[in-house]
Amino acid sequence: MIKRLITSAVLGATILGSQAGLAADFTLKFGHLANEENIWHQAAEKFKEEVEDNSDGRIEVQLYPNEQLGAEMDVINSIQLGTADMTITGESLQNWAPKAAMMAVPYAFRDSEHLEQAVEGEIGDEIEAQITERANLVPLAWFERGPRHLTSNRPIEKPADLDGLRLRVPNVPLFVDTWEALGARPTPMAFSEVFTSLQQSTIEGQENPLSLIESASFDEVQDYVNLTGHVRSWIYVVIGKDKLESMPEDLQQVVFEAADTMQAYEADLFAEDEKRLRQALEERGMEFVEVDTDAFAEKARPAVIDSLNEEQRKLFEAIQSL
Repeated sequence: MIKRLITSAVLGATILGSQAGLAADFTLKFGHLANEENIWHQAAEKFKEEVEDNSDGRIEVQLYPNEQLGAEMDVINSIQLGTADMTITGESLQNWAPKAAMMAVPYAFRDSEHLEQAVEGEIGDEIEAQITERANLVPLAWFERGPRHLTSNRPIEKPADLDGLRLRVPNVPLFVDTWEALGARPTPMAFSEVFTSLQQSTIEGQENPLSLIESASFDEVQDYVNLTGHVRSWIYVVIGKDKLESMPEDLQQVVFEAADTMQAYEADLFAEDEKRLRQALEERGMEFVEVDTDAFAEKARPAVIDSLNEEQRKLFEAIQSL
């Protein structure tokens, strides 16, 4: 009996020892706001797969979609406190790094190629360096976001066509000033109120990426998608600098390489999704209108410039000259 108990104890210790041996050396808690179907979460899953496979299990990535770790700012604060490690974040970073405001300035970028040239070049390096220095976050990868377009019940091809259009905008002073400069009548309003306000003709238009136009069923109350592309922006996947530097160099390299793979993977998903969204909205009866974007950008420029501080203005001019 005693022999049997000793044998059981030894066997139990062996099992516990082998389980402990399987435990990861590092755990990355990666929280974000997107749901499981969103391409950002699919990209995060790709990152997890790459990191865990290529680190031989020395790094475990725990994913927390749907704001399980809190809203965007909450997760950033948690990373800075060391209770979370990674998130997906955008122009909110300007709360620490003013240069990050460029991530959502109207008419900063002509098209996707122009945006990529800026983010992948010296301008992107400058923004990322300030984020790291002031927010203690290291940008690992970036994702292009769907450009914001104007929807309406009449076609808008040039600024004059706005002619006092009652337009919902987010409660962002820069957005209000820009649309006023373009000739519209912008009305800040919570997103949850937009559909009903369009239905009741309290407002006549709104502006958002195609993904939100689809998910909010604006096709039921709007006839046209005017391709203003007035805000082209991107978002970063960031990791806490202290967490990253706590890893040995070989594991840091695993993280960087997995981030590169994730970025390329998400870019393919994004391109496919933008095509799908346009087709879906057209099938629902929305008409897409080509817009004189140069005319819009020129008319909006004074209001945009006035909203920027000297440091931001210099960066905006550098982007424009690319």
